[in-house]
Amino acid sequence: MIDSTPQDMYQPALRRMVLIVAVLNFVCFGVEFAIARAIGAVSLFADSIDFLEDTSVNLLISLALAWSVRARARLGMALALVLLVPGLATLWTAWSKVHQPLAPSPVPLTLAGVGALVINLICAMMLAKFRHHRGSLTKAAFLSARNDVYANIAIIAGGLVTALAWRSAWPDLIVGIGIAMMNADAAHEISEVAREEHRAAS
Repeated sequence: MIDSTPQDMYQPALRRMVLIVAVLNFVCFGVEFAIARAIGAVSLFADSIDFLEDTSVNLLISLALAWSVRARARLGMALALVLLVPGLATLWTAWSKVHQPLAPSPVPLTLAGVGALVINLICAMMLAKFRHHRGSLTKAAFLSARNDVYANIAIIAGGLVTALAWRSAWPDLIVGIGIAMMNADAAHEISEVAREEHRAAS
């Protein structure tokens, strides 16, 4: 059963918006992943996996916009679990980095962070006006983009610290672990909204 609410008037624009965001995120995933592998940056690796996760989230949202409230709530809870995947991948990469604590090259790290920040700001602004529509789904997309902005600022700061003050792997590791924790918090928030939706639908 398709859920018909006043919010349905936003559906075509929202679907178009999340598809554009999905494409931007997928392109950024490829670029960041390649740079992260080249310079051995945990924080950049975490952010690249997050871009891939954002691609998946937005594609799923585009498919689920016409679903019932209960079905969307269930997908929202599933997306909360998806948000944990980048965090787990980051922790594994960070653990490997501890055994080979080489500082990543700060210049490409910082430049990649700046480029990703620009893209994520664009995505966050595009999604901001829809963040209260369709409950947990659009909240998931907006929170992902918003958290990525914070992550990119931290990556830039980590690159600058590595270049100017502390030539060590630790700034990169700290930022990478912080990104993992931020994703876990977003997953919890999305899960709570999805549970409320499910209770209301029941």
